Amino acid sequence: MGGKENPKGIIWLASYPKSGNTWTRNFLHNLINVMSGEDAGSQDINRMNQMSTWEIAGKSYEELLEKPLAECSREEVASVRHQVQAEIADTASGLAFVKTHHALVMDRKQPTINFDVTSGAIYIVRNPLDVAISFSHHMSCSIDKAIDQMAMEGLETPIGIKTVYEVYGSWSEHVESWTRKPHRTIYVMKYEDMLTDPGKFFGGLAKHLLLKPTASQLAKAVELSSFENLEKQESEAGFKEKPEKAAKFFRSGRSDQWRDELTSKQIDRIVKDHHVQMERFGYQP
Repeated sequence: MGGKENPKGIIWLASYPKSGNTWTRNFLHNLINVMSGEDAGSQDINRMNQMSTWEIAGKSYEELLEKPLAECSREEVASVRHQVQAEIADTASGLAFVKTHHALVMDRKQPTINFDVTSGAIYIVRNPLDVAISFSHHMSCSIDKAIDQMAMEGLETPIGIKTVYEVYGSWSEHVESWTRKPHRTIYVMKYEDMLTDPGKFFGGLAKHLLLKPTASQLAKAVELSSFENLEKQESEAGFKEKPEKAAKFFRSGRSDQWRDELTSKQIDRIVKDHHVQMERFGYQP
């Protein structure tokens, strides 16, 4: 990765919410476990912070700003975000895999991503017609409300009890921000390709990261990361990243659900809002 003996820096696992980010993280954990000989079954979904993290966890921001999150303004959070990201990179023994739902945009005169400590990124894109359905379940809201949120330019999440806000932007803003210029350090994956041929596309991801699993190691990691495995783990032990109001995090893991679940009016709204980026990725219905 990067040609250095002990490469450092952040590899971002980036996506709009409900696009396959957690699945990709789980695959990487399983692949690294399998390649290191730790073949003890599927990676525990509640212990993925052993090898990957999320830069919106509030503790680092509270320490830098010397006050609880509830008292922090968005301007203050934005002012130390790059420091938090630098600390993540500095404390990692090698590359740090960091999950993000940030769009790659300016936030209060600062980029959301600290490029000085970034080694690369994996960006996952999913058909917005399906994202709308998953997002509505995730947010415990109607599909129409999810479609409204996906169309909101500059959309930001709230500052929570344990997490700072993220800058989503609209679905189109998000996708364009990460993919408008092909870059050798950004590996773009389509959720639908990951479902159709996981061996090929997760294998491509491994190759991009300069990992060299054998065919059997790759197949094993793909098998351990199957949606059935993730769903089974959540049903048995829960998943700490599940929003409080959501029934479950791993809901269906399919593509083209929109054909059965969206009305023609909802489809037209999504296409009207996002047709430019949908055209780029072959998502026009």
